[in-house]
Parts: sequence; C-alpha cells; structure tokens
Amino acid sequence: MATIDVFNHDMPAESDFGYSQAIKSGDLIHVSGQVSVDEAGEFRHAHDFAAQLELTYTNMDKVLAHYGATRNQIVSQTLYVVNLQQNAEATIAGNPKYYGGHRPVSTVVGVSELTFPGQVIEISFIVDTRLPA
Repeated sequence: MATIDVFNHDMPAESDFGYSQAIKSGDLIHVSGQVSVDEAGEFRHAHDFAAQLELTYTNMDKVLAHYGATRNQIVSQTLYVVNLQQNAEATIAGNPKYYGGHRPVSTVVGVSELTFPGQVIEISFIVDTRLPA
C-alpha cells in the first residue's frame, strides 16, 4: 500500500474547508492552489497582482521545501487569474522569473473572481520527484 505525505500551512481555511495544501503519493506531489497568504494564514495584498504573485511563489517554495523538491521538478501548473487581459503582461513576466530556464506545462485560466476579496492570482501545480532537482 502506498503511503501519503500531507502538507499544510496550518491556516484556518484548511480545516474549515477540509482540504490539504499538498499530498505526495508515490513520486508525485499534487499541490492545491497557492495564494497570497502570510504565516498566520491571512490574505495579503488585495488587488496588487505583482505583490500577490510574489507571495504566492513564496508559498509554492514552502511546499517544495517540505518535500525536498525544487522548482525544476514542477511538471505542470495551472494559473487562475482575475482580469487576465489586464494582468497578462505581469503573468507572462512572472513565469520565467520564477522558473528560470525550466519550462513546466502551463494553463492560464481567466476567472471572474477567486476566494478572497481582492484576490487576483492562484496557482496549483504538480511535482514529479523522479526528475533531477
């Protein structure tokens, strides 16, 4: 039987909504949408796309660090973006800045709203730990 390793940021929404931030099953890590929340689980930077993207990437790195994984092992990501046309340039610029030369498959979805008032970005992703770090 496969074992699973669950990761959480220990924020109230995880228990209130009943979900995990990430689950490792075998060699794959499935990660819930990461957002712009601080250490206490409080949403930050309402309506500020660049600041939200930066804090979202920080939270992605926390998940990766828990599993001893790196950005180079991310194989797929889905970005949910409010006002996609308005935020397209920042979205496009953020990807190579975060990943460097690594290129995971990617889907960007324009949405009308996300969970928190003023939230404009959320990123879910999949990691394959068999890939070189």
